Amino acid sequence: MSLGSALATAMAGLRANQAALSIVSSNVGNAQTPGYVTQGTIQVQTLTGDLGASVNVVGVNRQLNQFIQNQLRTETSGGAYADQIASVLNQLQSVYGTPGEDGTLENAYSNFTTALQALQTTSGSASSQITALTAAQALAQQLNASTEGIQTLRSNAEQDINISVGQANDAMAQIAEINTQLQGLKITDPTAATLMDQRDSAIDRLSQLMDIRISTDSTNQTTVYTPNGVELVGSQASTLIFNSQGTLNAASQWDANPTKSLTGTISIKFANGGSLDMIATNSITSGQIAADVTLRDKILVQAQTQIDQLAASMASALSDKTTAGTAAPAALAPKAGFDLDISNVLPGNKINFTYTDTATNTQHQVTVVRVDDPLALPLSNFGANPNNPVIGVNFSGGMASIVAQLNNVFTSANLQFSNPAGSTLRVLDNGTATAQVNAASVTATVPSLAAGTAQLPVFTDGALLYTGSITAIRSQQTGLAGRITVNGALLADPSKLTVYNISPATNPGDTTRPDFLFSQLTSGTFTYSAQTGLGTAASPFKGTISGYMQQFLNLQSNASTSATQLQQGQDVVVNALQQKFKSVAGVNIDNEMAIMLALRINSAANAHVMSAVQSMMATLLQIQV
Repeated sequence: MSLGSALATAMAGLRANQAALSIVSSNVGNAQTPGYVTQGTIQVQTLTGDLGASVNVVGVNRQLNQFIQNQLRTETSGGAYADQIASVLNQLQSVYGTPGEDGTLENAYSNFTTALQALQTTSGSASSQITALTAAQALAQQLNASTEGIQTLRSNAEQDINISVGQANDAMAQIAEINTQLQGLKITDPTAATLMDQRDSAIDRLSQLMDIRISTDSTNQTTVYTPNGVELVGSQASTLIFNSQGTLNAASQWDANPTKSLTGTISIKFANGGSLDMIATNSITSGQIAADVTLRDKILVQAQTQIDQLAASMASALSDKTTAGTAAPAALAPKAGFDLDISNVLPGNKINFTYTDTATNTQHQVTVVRVDDPLALPLSNFGANPNNPVIGVNFSGGMASIVAQLNNVFTSANLQFSNPAGSTLRVLDNGTATAQVNAASVTATVPSLAAGTAQLPVFTDGALLYTGSITAIRSQQTGLAGRITVNGALLADPSKLTVYNISPATNPGDTTRPDFLFSQLTSGTFTYSAQTGLGTAASPFKGTISGYMQQFLNLQSNASTSATQLQQGQDVVVNALQQKFKSVAGVNIDNEMAIMLALRINSAANAHVMSAVQSMMATLLQIQV
């Protein structure tokens, strides 16, 4: 090697070392900078013949593992989802209160039944009557407070979605802007490395809000998608739009039909002008946004349904009277069946009958619900036991219409309906021995306090009688726990807790009504909707009211515990991936110091070569002289 070549090689080495020292300095200086990825120089050896002549620094590279980075983003979305679910479910437990303490549904219910039990032994005592009503009011107020707590959590979720959508739009806009800035820059350009750090930070922020997939092409342009392929960022950023509805109530529910939806929906407006409903298409399935949507539209809606069912069961248990039908006249033989008086059937009340298909020996338990809103018909019986159908019938057209509707539904079942007189509904088999009507009854709400029966409307829907009516807008049960109150007429006359008849007057000390009220609330067995999360539509949960309450409170407690465990497990996974990612991409000060020491040694060696070459050249010049 000539002295000139040696000098050129040493100088190239010094330049390369200087560039590397600059990178080391940048790494050390940004060791605590969030999102900064360790950089290294890309050095290329230049050859003269078969020998290395010098080294050139052609750029920098970012030292990261993209596979781990993608894993981390996926788990970050899952972690944000788990964190939000666990947090809100823990808050929901605060709404219910600590079991056994004051201010809980269980305690309020227990106090009411205890007061009714005391009323059994002191039926005519005014103080016992007032104590029982005070306990009933406390129970109603606890249900009101529980509804307020649940709806506050739903409203918070609505507000969180609004905030998160704004943050997602900011992140997507930044990604698109950096994509534009990276156009024309080589991936090894130091400026590009800084921009890619910024783009990765924006992508990481977006991954906390929603689950995403990333694709980067050969020109260093990153496209961001949802898992089902909706493009969030391409050459331009799409925009998420959320039409927040502010404060929600129990009736505020999401619907895929925008004209029916009473909560905000998330839509995306693409750069080309198109749009898509992100909730209806299930395009966001993880991250904080998905958690808030799930809480608002499913978890907390089910929690509200549970306490609404509790309120409805209490009200109906005390006010609904079931009257068995009378056998149809024997003169109708071979046809047989029952006559029912449906004059007291109110919207939401029921006609019940059981018949057997003799060909298959299959028994059918039919529930006919009075539904006077034609837009609410037909009632959905999806998922229920086909042998136990629930049929909605519009009573507003009178008896002829009722009979026609029932015959239209049950002719193929070999049943016949008629109106022999007044408000009597007759249900018969068709006399061919293909079907047998086994039983029939009417369940109707008793509207007055002294109708001669033990039943009375202790609880009302505000100032309205609770009958379970159904309209196209909503069922009366929806949000009932927030509106339930003690009957104002009963508060004005507490004696009606024991006096159930005026003429003849109820005997002093008669415990018929207190016995009935206590029995219904402690040992009466009822069926509960599968929408509460207990049982299924085909096999619904049945039990006492207190048993039902204990079941759904346990269900919520277990859900909260499971969510916390999932959160903790997810945190472990995220932390492990963060450490693994940081071990490659993060700045290791010890490594950087070792590199700096090696570079200084290399610089000293190159300087020594240059000094030696200078000395040799000086010697040669002296010889020539």
